[in-house]
Amino acid sequence: MSILIRKAIIVDPDSPFHRSAKDIFIQDGIIRKIADEITDPADQLIEQEFLHLSPGWVDIFTHCCDPGYEYRETLETGARAAAKGGFTHIFVVPNTRPVVHDKSMVTYIAEKQVSVPVSLHPLGAITRDAQGKELAEMYDMYAGGAIAFSDGWNPIQSAGLMIKALQYIKTFDGIILQIPDDKSIAPQGLMNEGVISTRLGLPGKPAMAEELMVARDIKLARYTGSRLHFTGVTTAKSLEYIRRAKASGIDITCSVTPQHMYFTDTDLQGYDTNLKTELPIRGKEDAEALKNAVLDGTVDCISSHHHPLAWDQKVCEFEYAKPGMTGLQTLFGAAGALEIPTETIIRNISLNPRKIFRLPAASIVEGEIADITLFQPETRYSIEQKDLVSKSINTPFLGKTLTGKVLGIIHKNKILLQF
Repeated sequence: MSILIRKAIIVDPDSPFHRSAKDIFIQDGIIRKIADEITDPADQLIEQEFLHLSPGWVDIFTHCCDPGYEYRETLETGARAAAKGGFTHIFVVPNTRPVVHDKSMVTYIAEKQVSVPVSLHPLGAITRDAQGKELAEMYDMYAGGAIAFSDGWNPIQSAGLMIKALQYIKTFDGIILQIPDDKSIAPQGLMNEGVISTRLGLPGKPAMAEELMVARDIKLARYTGSRLHFTGVTTAKSLEYIRRAKASGIDITCSVTPQHMYFTDTDLQGYDTNLKTELPIRGKEDAEALKNAVLDGTVDCISSHHHPLAWDQKVCEFEYAKPGMTGLQTLFGAAGALEIPTETIIRNISLNPRKIFRLPAASIVEGEIADITLFQPETRYSIEQKDLVSKSINTPFLGKTLTGKVLGIIHKNKILLQF
């Protein structure tokens, strides 16, 4: 199959064609030519106003619920949502039934590659059943294709166990992803602790629960000399700790979500259960600190934390609603609506994740495999329920005006367009 893309602005700081408008000719999944004008005949012509492209996007924390919770999402529907959101690679959270804690479960996810439009990368559980009690066979999972290790929505609470995990992965230079949350602090908390939680009469979760975990794990990473990634950071103080750790040479990276930059706890005054998340939506100062940390490079990645939930897990009293929201299809548009520059977004959802987690490079240069996302960064639109392809619709972005529209992906020698 051959594809000709006309007059696309290339967004790829690692490419000599960065910021230039070029024709791109792709044949058999390889970028064959990049020039001002290409006249070669092609099976597929792509030509759109304000067309941009970049190396394919990567989401490092996606819950596909498969196996065990297929009524919420499957690997197939999650992959379709990822493709529609512009992602060509997603890291699959291990909190399934059974948990992805051995090589056979890693293989189960890897074997789904053939039938879906994106690349699935299993996150192997750090502990058996993601219960935080005994280490899982991480080396076997690594040999079977696990991209990194995480207990997903169940962060490791024991410092002693976390040290063992960090030492274990060092033998093969692995990396651990940790949601920073000390669950022993205000375990009954339903939202950010502050004036709004008091006004609403809801028990709060203090920022300290996150910040203590960040401080602890930084010390453990320094002690072991291992690689650690914090995902879903929400507070200014956590970012300060991470900034200092990086400056001192500790191998720490971090990611934030668009929802924690876009919304604040004042948005929960309508008791919208879609805004109930694992790490709570914080106040305005923290939201601004997250955005500034993306702009200054403290934050390495932007992640969706895509967490599909069934209708009856959200349409209920706030107290009983499960935490989580979907996010694959809204990530790019939400980041654009925050006026984060396009090049910065691409660094955080393509270039940086590839470098941190050592995925193959996908630069827009001749001879490279075509792993490409097509988009219009300035297009404004409102997201509607009919646009969502995930099995679940638990998103607070419905009806919101987003900036930045995905037009399609080219991946695995296939093209998936949506215009």
